[in-house]
Amino acid sequence: MDIRALTPTYAVSPQIESTDFSAIKAAGYTTVIDNRPDGEIPPSLHTDAMRAAAEAAGLHFVVNPVIGGMLTMENVTAQAAAIEAASGPVLAYCASGNRSSIVWALAHAGKLPTDDLIGIPARFGYQLEGLRGQLDAMAAKG
Repeated sequence: MDIRALTPTYAVSPQIESTDFSAIKAAGYTTVIDNRPDGEIPPSLHTDAMRAAAEAAGLHFVVNPVIGGMLTMENVTAQAAAIEAASGPVLAYCASGNRSSIVWALAHAGKLPTDDLIGIPARFGYQLEGLRGQLDAMAAKG
């Protein structure tokens, strides 16, 4: 498990295992967002198995599968809603943490400066510069 805290209340991670949830809970996270579609992972990591393990550890589990290259505004609004509804820090995961970073950045367009939305994930190797125009446009819409 490799938790990468983008902010004090939102972190991303590459794929986690069902055995990681107790450590995630111990680290102070209250909600886990699964940004990984079942079609790209083995059955042991599918949504139902991960949800059961997360809930057994006392975590709220949110499913928001983001298909690589096919991100939708529904993904963005679902991520924003899950973050907003969380009772504490959120950990989102996907294959590498990149998709979880992208939906976080898009969900915060206009709430944080675009430079921060790109720069914070960049500290962990996530290159979101290509989203600058979209982030700026979303921020301008309010």
